[in-house]
Amino acid sequence: MFLKGSRYAAVPENTLMDANGRLRTYKTTRFIAPSPAQVGHILSDGQRVEHVAYFYYRDPERFWRICDANQVMDPEELNHAPGRKIGIPSAQDNGA
Repeated sequence: MFLKGSRYAAVPENTLMDANGRLRTYKTTRFIAPSPAQVGHILSDGQRVEHVAYFYYRDPERFWRICDANQVMDPEELNHAPGRKIGIPSAQDNGA
């Protein structure tokens, strides 16, 4: 259901029977483990978090690693913050 490398790929699944007797599969809560920054980056005007992810990881879809490290749920919070210093974690998953 989720692509390899997705922040939800490793989240456990659970099932629940609905009122019509059908089993529904869903992802349980994703808890964000600490992702300590390895380096700092100052956002420039117009720079999007996926651009930063590509620069550091060569994969724009890993923007969520940067969001997690900066305790941001919505990447738009970082996309509109020129001059803000953000932490860049390692490219490796931390077991979350």
